[in-house]
Amino acid sequence: MARRALILIEGHRGNGLAYVQAARRLGLHPITLSSDPAQYDYVATESVQAIRVETDNLHAMIHECLQLRTGYDIAGITGFSGDDELVYVAVAKLCRHFDLPGPNPASIERCCDKFVQRQILTEAGVPMPAYRLAANATEIETFAAEIGLPVILKPAEGSGSKGVRLCRGVDELVEHTTYLLKGKYIWRSSPRILIEEFAQGPLYNAQIMGSEIIGISESEFGPPPHFVSRELTFPILLPDQERERISDVSLTCLQALGLGWGPTNIEFRWTKRGPAMIEVNPRLGGAPDPQLVQLACGVDLITEHVKLVIGDEWHLVKSHSHTATARKLIADRDGILERINGQGRAAAIPGVAEVRFYVQPETPIITKGDSRDCIGYVIAASPSRARTKATLQRAVDLLDWPITPFATPGEREQFAASDFPDR
Repeated sequence: MARRALILIEGHRGNGLAYVQAARRLGLHPITLSSDPAQYDYVATESVQAIRVETDNLHAMIHECLQLRTGYDIAGITGFSGDDELVYVAVAKLCRHFDLPGPNPASIERCCDKFVQRQILTEAGVPMPAYRLAANATEIETFAAEIGLPVILKPAEGSGSKGVRLCRGVDELVEHTTYLLKGKYIWRSSPRILIEEFAQGPLYNAQIMGSEIIGISESEFGPPPHFVSRELTFPILLPDQERERISDVSLTCLQALGLGWGPTNIEFRWTKRGPAMIEVNPRLGGAPDPQLVQLACGVDLITEHVKLVIGDEWHLVKSHSHTATARKLIADRDGILERINGQGRAAAIPGVAEVRFYVQPETPIITKGDSRDCIGYVIAASPSRARTKATLQRAVDLLDWPITPFATPGEREQFAASDFPDR
């Protein structure tokens, strides 16, 4: 009998290893298909079978999977979104091609275009900030005036807050417009920019598997104008009316977009008018989201997702009720990461679940003002929210990871094109 394999398209610095480990626990042989497998350190350290293939070429991936089927029983295919999220569209198409369990490709594609997503959800009556779509500087200026400053400018495609900025005045609007249209922002097609009303209020995230809402988390961001997540807490305790309102709107989003298979996370701002939908992501949130859910209620979203992918029965039974909080370690300057001290002492504190760095000492750091500025995280969990927060702060205070600024602008430019991977 051929060995059962789980195909993983690309990888993820946060969740990738967890998927490999889950696959092996379930008796599967994980195989990574990637345009550059070496960018994922766990591929080498875990001796994961990897095949180099252009993952933006669906026909090339179909060919590789056909070749693999001569020696393996492909039990399922899944993968990870990159900076443009199109990899997950390809995953859905591969599942459809090989008649394997997977999401609807059309639904995933609709979600990846933030403007199309908003159009569909507007028609379904989902509350959200005012928005417009622009292709040039004149349209941006006109639409920003219609909506009223401050506004958010963001590419209509992409993830990780790349290219997203709050523009509080005309100068910032002009500056970011120039960056997006004439600067270093890389477009895969003609520029399409969303101008959005700045919805103010706490940011909540509905964590969903299938059509079941596992719980709602809260995110805290660093200082504007960027949107870099710094602290995540799961679950957040809300009044019954607010929780029910978010749940109702979440289910409306799933139905309108044709989702409801596998993981989804939906971002909301709780405004004076109630919930305002910010974004529907038809995938599992990146680390440390799955870890927080497992620590807080015992549901292993990654393992249950793998079960779904291979057609097995999954279980979303909660075993306990704790509060889990993660503090992301965000680089606040360009330079060289000198050292990392205190990991062992921080990890030894009772209640600390994980202390993780994505980078090693002497690594050059180039800040981007988005998710790529996160170089690690610390997670704590306990039955008490207050105890969890106090434990987390104690652990973070033990860490020492200074960044020495580059000696010259030329040194920065030398490393600017080779910082750590986006995924």
